[in-house]
Amino acid sequence: MDVRFLGGAREVGRSAILVNDCLLLDYGILTGNPPRFPVDSVGPEAVVVSHGHLDHVGAVPSLLSGDRRPPIHWTPPTRELSGAKRGSRRQRRRDGTYDCPFTETELRRVTQVSETHCYREPFEAAGHEVTFYNAGHIPGSAHVLVDDGDTRLLYTSDFHTEDQRLVSGTTARPEADVVLCESTYSDVEHDPRATVEERFAESLRTTIWEGGTVVVPAFAIGRTQEILLVCAAHDLDCYVDGMGKEVTQLLRRHPEFVRDADALQRAKSNARFVDGRDGHRRRIADQNTVIVTTSGMLSGGPAMTYIPAVRQRPTNKVAMTGYQVEGTPGRELLDTGSAEIDGRRMPVSAQVEAYDFSAHADRDGLLDFLSSYEASQILVNHGDRCEAFAEELRAEGYDATAPAVGDELTV
Repeated sequence: MDVRFLGGAREVGRSAILVNDCLLLDYGILTGNPPRFPVDSVGPEAVVVSHGHLDHVGAVPSLLSGDRRPPIHWTPPTRELSGAKRGSRRQRRRDGTYDCPFTETELRRVTQVSETHCYREPFEAAGHEVTFYNAGHIPGSAHVLVDDGDTRLLYTSDFHTEDQRLVSGTTARPEADVVLCESTYSDVEHDPRATVEERFAESLRTTIWEGGTVVVPAFAIGRTQEILLVCAAHDLDCYVDGMGKEVTQLLRRHPEFVRDADALQRAKSNARFVDGRDGHRRRIADQNTVIVTTSGMLSGGPAMTYIPAVRQRPTNKVAMTGYQVEGTPGRELLDTGSAEIDGRRMPVSAQVEAYDFSAHADRDGLLDFLSSYEASQILVNHGDRCEAFAEELRAEGYDATAPAVGDELTV
């Protein structure tokens, strides 16, 4: 089996892996200013998408230009979430984020070539047998097992081994000769989720009691719903704004892909949905309340209204809940106390805090997962320290390497 890395190797973002020159696993975007896309021009016979986050699916419609019509395989929630997340190019321009590398026509073609599959139901793609397994990352996220008749490759994509409120952790360990494993948190040990939740909830309560407003930037898919569930469980009223509103509604149509559909419905009922007018948003920002909004890295969305509205008062708070890619405004805010928001450099006097609500396995989770594959070849990707983690795995007796973008291996 030949494996070529078009993105996502030794970096977090633009995941794209080409198998045997014909089967493409993911085709994403690396968020930043400007964003970056997978290398090389490819014309796969089929595409398999692991889940609906932009760093794995954001550039997929560009594969449908001209006469190209490769089928796109994904789980039912990933198909819907990908369409919701990409949205329209016009909306992204209004929200102040980047333009995307595909046309409205190519976006419409996605629905014409889409094929959905549930977990543990093998299907054929570009002459390979492919099977999805629950990855425990977000609803519909999948490990992807690819069998070309000679080699079984397990592409873990993003995964979590511990339960979240929204989804249960992965328990799948299918047999594989080669494991292409993410490593986002290979040097981190997550605090117990209950401890993080309690600290988060207490901080929000304190800010509201002191007369402040809390803005909670959150990814639309997965993190927004997780935070709504946390707020409901801790009796915290909140508003929700941005693409997370649509995603929350969408997930109610796929109850079998969430951990507790009834709890998600209660969390939705506990939240107040913002109607999207900037005037309404500014009025909300003056209230003693919690606002859960996109974008999670402050690179666009309603956060462009809320952050300027709350930034000058030290009693207010910005509570970051997700990974902040280097070069994004969210990362700048954490590192420097200021950020470029909607084209303007803004110092932020409001308190800025970060909470580890990660939907990725930490170091212990990665090692626990890989303990089932001690006899397999391990390829480390999707991380800031892939080479270091591969070296640590080799010290433990694994056959582990960390390919770079552009590398092609025979496994």
